[in-house]
Amino acid sequence: METSKTNELIDLAANGNSAALEKLLASVQDFVFNLSLRMLGTLSDAEDATQEILIKVMTNLFTFRKESEFTTWVYRIAVNYLINYKKSMFAQYPLSFEYYGNDIAAGNIENIDDLLMGVEKEDLAGELKLSCTNVMLQCLDPQSRCIFVLGTMFRIDSQIAGEILDMTPENYRQKLSRIRRKMAGFLSYYCGLTETGFCSCHERIGYAIQHDRLNPKKLEYSSLKEYAKEALTAFTENMEALDEMASVFSDLPAYQSPVSAKEFISRLLNSSPMRIIQDF
Repeated sequence: METSKTNELIDLAANGNSAALEKLLASVQDFVFNLSLRMLGTLSDAEDATQEILIKVMTNLFTFRKESEFTTWVYRIAVNYLINYKKSMFAQYPLSFEYYGNDIAAGNIENIDDLLMGVEKEDLAGELKLSCTNVMLQCLDPQSRCIFVLGTMFRIDSQIAGEILDMTPENYRQKLSRIRRKMAGFLSYYCGLTETGFCSCHERIGYAIQHDRLNPKKLEYSSLKEYAKEALTAFTENMEALDEMASVFSDLPAYQSPVSAKEFISRLLNSSPMRIIQDF
């Protein structure tokens, strides 16, 4: 969306125009959901965080000074919120690369046909891949995870990322490089998608079902509608080069938020936070 058009919508929304607010929030909802999913690791936590972040965007709209792009401002709100988010499952039960590596090493069982519940093995392997890669991100501390997600998945330019994370572009690039090397080392040893790791999504299916990490009757990622990556990268101006191992993550699909924008925003418009904007 053009900056002038966005600023016009912001002015209208801040003055109580519900249609403008709906359009403004809908324009960033899918981005916020995908960032929340990568940062928090589960769909339910991502949905909750998405709604809370959109409320923050709405209630703080009158503070936006138009000194940066609106999307950069939304990035900052979302990132600050997600880095400090304490209600997610993985915030309460944090992971480490050592723990996850040991879990992967123990993850194969035989004779799994009875566990599949009639679902195609290929479908289950695809679901497990998407789940595993999001969970793997939780082995990073919140700031490192955010740097990796912004640089590898959202391909944020270092100048913009530095502005979002309140660090210099050089510092951001250095941190991103170190985190990529750390993640690449783990992937190259464990993940079969890199062609050097020993773990196979197909061989891990039974273990994942047995430990309640995969439900053949509820394939959550498969039920999501994919969102064109070109639309997500429209939020950024430049692309950073990706190293070979990071492509395991950069190739993951982006999704449409499962929360109905119209229904959710309708609830927001009739909420007490909306009255804050209208009274401003």
